Amino acid sequence: MTFSHRRDLDTIQRELRDIPGVTILIYAQTCATEKRRRRKRGKLAEPNKFVVINELVCEGCGDCSTESNCLSIVPKETPFGRKRQIDQNNCNKDYSCVNGFCPSFVTVEGGPPLRRVAFNVDKGLEAELQALPEVEHQALDSCYNLLVTGVGGTGVVTIGQLITMAAHLEGKGASVLDFMGFAQKFGTVISYIRIAEESATINQVRIEPAQADALIGCDLVVSSSPRASIAYRSEHTRALVNTAEITTADFVKHRDANMHATDRIAAIGRAVGEANLATLDANALAEKLLGNTIYANVMMLGCAWQQGLVPVSLHALTRAIELNAVEVDMNQQAFGWGRVAAVHPERVHRLVDDEETSDNNLDDVIARRADFLVGYQNQALADRYTALVQRVRDAEFSDDDLVDAIARSYFKLLSYKDEYEVARLHTQTGFLDSVRWQYGDKTKLRFHLAPPVFNSQKDSRGRPRKREFGAWILPVFRILAGMRSLRGTKFDLFGMTAERRMERALIVEFEALIEHILANLSDATRAQAHDDVTQYMDIRGYGSVKEQAVKDVHARLSNKWGQSTFLPDKKSRMSP
Repeated sequence: MTFSHRRDLDTIQRELRDIPGVTILIYAQTCATEKRRRRKRGKLAEPNKFVVINELVCEGCGDCSTESNCLSIVPKETPFGRKRQIDQNNCNKDYSCVNGFCPSFVTVEGGPPLRRVAFNVDKGLEAELQALPEVEHQALDSCYNLLVTGVGGTGVVTIGQLITMAAHLEGKGASVLDFMGFAQKFGTVISYIRIAEESATINQVRIEPAQADALIGCDLVVSSSPRASIAYRSEHTRALVNTAEITTADFVKHRDANMHATDRIAAIGRAVGEANLATLDANALAEKLLGNTIYANVMMLGCAWQQGLVPVSLHALTRAIELNAVEVDMNQQAFGWGRVAAVHPERVHRLVDDEETSDNNLDDVIARRADFLVGYQNQALADRYTALVQRVRDAEFSDDDLVDAIARSYFKLLSYKDEYEVARLHTQTGFLDSVRWQYGDKTKLRFHLAPPVFNSQKDSRGRPRKREFGAWILPVFRILAGMRSLRGTKFDLFGMTAERRMERALIVEFEALIEHILANLSDATRAQAHDDVTQYMDIRGYGSVKEQAVKDVHARLSNKWGQSTFLPDKKSRMSP
């Protein structure tokens, strides 16, 4: 009998496969979701270890999702594309995501995230609430049908409990029926809430098709699903929908999964009538105003109540939040901000607008990347970048879409993340300050890296095994970051590895492609050119992950072009 870590599971299974006769493999570990339940109930200690991702180091390759199959790894849209972040609200503390072949993962030990917001919110919430208009709720001549939709683990069931408790406090009749599917975490949750002046009026607990009076849609996907929308009635059901794109299983399987949020909102609008639909990005508001997305659903409740969708009094609903006895002050603030957002959405959104999350125009796209390349290496590299992009911009038959695609793809290839750059991004971009601001100055940091020079061990997929490095690695990072001027010279410490030669070859290849595009650009070829250069945005990741991505892109391009002069053959791809 032997004992092994779970990371060796695949290797052991392969060994047992080749042994004649009967073999026994026992996997002994408590389910991560069950551990989370026990922690919430106080039956298991909460580990003071959290995983964070440096979004600038992250390539958005999705290997961490492949390793962990976890929905707590969520997309984060940044000016440099879609990256990853960990949703600490529902993380199971499984930590398998750090095995993704990527140096962006850092574990923080010593304490939970501090409840901090990214800016100073006006403390006049009470004054804002006092200035809100009175809410008129329709008389309960019959049973009022309210549908609440969302996903497990975010407090959807709690919303139904708060509403029915408020109705009970007022002496009204109320029922709630929760459908939670097979998974309580991230699974579909639909709550049927029925309220009447007398309990006898409620003859069943489920809402019949086309009989919903109101919808509080805490999740866009569930709200637009047939299971929920069957209850909507055109020009009757009033709906408030959270526009936040909450992760689904598609994101685990497909790194660039698109939820088609605009289409889903439009579908709900068609089902209830455009005039009956209101939207709110509750997750973004909760994170910026209260420091945590866990309050998003209570904020939705406050917004819905202010819009007249919840037929109970403010006093009763406030008392229900108190009786729930879970972070009462923060939940009341969330409820209050939701009320303000219902009346003054532009005022609340102005508080949390983040101008750094996106580029407003093509000039911003180019300028941001040119500035980054100066820090990445030097002004000469930035000038090389802007010169080629400007040539495309000045070319006849060019348009902004083509220039934008080239600007993004060329930048990505020029700023490949070698050892110097990973060290710089960890130490010279404010990442360490942001972690300490969020978790405290006394926390211990652990970096998860797989340097092949110091590591001969392989993981189950044949890649260098990742190791933990404490804060002592930071001085080494700073030294490496200061040596980035050696990049591409004969003194480059890492320049002759196969991966670095491949990355330099890709730059030459892409520049040759642009020359080919410029020489043949016309109205007829512009769309094809756009598609070709966009292919290079799929080259992401580190090590074997990136190498496979290059092979996939070359295979797709070879199918289009054959063996072109700007697409190197297999022998020369690694040579520069």
